[in-house]
Amino acid sequence: MSFEIRFTPESGITYTAVETQLQEKWGEKVVLKFEAKLKKTIKTLSNNPYLYAVIHEDLQLRKCVLHSNCSVIYRIYKKEVLIVTFWDNRQDPAF
Repeated sequence: MSFEIRFTPESGITYTAVETQLQEKWGEKVVLKFEAKLKKTIKTLSNNPYLYAVIHEDLQLRKCVLHSNCSVIYRIYKKEVLIVTFWDNRQDPAF
């Protein structure tokens, strides 16, 4: 059973920020690797969204580390995975 993947407006903004930073610091090759890893992660989330740890019990937010510098924060609904934001792991913890 696959879950539908949806994105919040904030996730679009934070994804663009991460992608821009990667492009500026390391170039197109690193951006393409990041995009490939994200596609693989989205497929994994669609098939098994409960795989990653809960980071905020009340909000039922989960965290999937894409890279040592970036994580995906998401929430599971009935048949849907909502990507809330892309988090720069070098920032102070949000929760």
